Amino acid sequence: MEFFRIKKDIPFMRHALIFNVISALTFVAAVFFLATKGLHLSVEFKGGTVMELKYPNAANQEKIRADLVKLGYEQPEVTSFGTAQEVMLRLPITKAVAGSSGSQIVFDALCKSESGAVTKINTVVKGQSVMKDVCHNPAGAEVLSLQKVEFVGPQVGDELAQNGVNALIMVVLFVVFYLAVRFEWKYAVSAIIANLHDVVIILGFFAFFQWEFSLAVLAGVLAVLGYSVNESVVIFDRIRENFRKQRKTSVEEVIDNAITSTISRTIITHGCTQMMVLSMLLLGGATLHYFAVALTIGILFGIYSSVFVAAAIAMWLGVKREDLIKPIKEKDETDGAVV
Repeated sequence: MEFFRIKKDIPFMRHALIFNVISALTFVAAVFFLATKGLHLSVEFKGGTVMELKYPNAANQEKIRADLVKLGYEQPEVTSFGTAQEVMLRLPITKAVAGSSGSQIVFDALCKSESGAVTKINTVVKGQSVMKDVCHNPAGAEVLSLQKVEFVGPQVGDELAQNGVNALIMVVLFVVFYLAVRFEWKYAVSAIIANLHDVVIILGFFAFFQWEFSLAVLAGVLAVLGYSVNESVVIFDRIRENFRKQRKTSVEEVIDNAITSTISRTIITHGCTQMMVLSMLLLGGATLHYFAVALTIGILFGIYSSVFVAAAIAMWLGVKREDLIKPIKEKDETDGAVV
């Protein structure tokens, strides 16, 4: 499906050097911010407590933050999710409120702030009887309830961080292997450089703005890696096809034609994907916000890197028609002859 057809090839490769210099500077800046500022890791990586609370009316988040600061949390994260009555707390481990018992201390303090007292009630969840903390005021009305609590210890956080790095390395190795088998090593090297360029720049954005880097964001980064590879494969496929059809054109012209002829498909594919990501960004709430931000940055840089980085590096590595199309061996007429 093509919305439009560009009759004259756009000379992308003529400007490849300029754009790659810009890419190199952006890459270095991202590495600099990662080295100097680091990532603002979430409680899943650092260890801490995640609590979900429900108030009968819209929660006063400023008041909740003030109560948490009194308990010793320097920068407590308080966000609403679902409705204004439901609040999520993401609390790092502190010396004042340490260990898994911290959630009980926090709930008691917030209940007291609502002029209530904590009581335990027996409820049935998924067919099982569980004890649940509920906060009632002197009149007997429920003013706060604890919906969910999760505690991640520092050791578990370190393991999650290590597993995330392992997952990233495995994805990179499999991508290189897949491209080397499907095409040729020059394409595999150029594609993986372009895709790692995207990943490092996403991480650089998160380091510079100190956005929270959670497991959801890590999943987004891994998704971008696969997504960007797909875009490079589409262009490489078209380059291989052009090498078969255009036997008298230069490598630069073949690549320009391949990119130009896939622009319509690129706009349709990435436009539809970005509409879905935008819906998560605008309507997904705090839980999906940074996941959608990572995908948005990844989609934009994935298009850019596939055109100006992957294709250009492949050209500079010296790809040629013989890399993809094996020459036909001339039949030896004397082969098999009996003298």
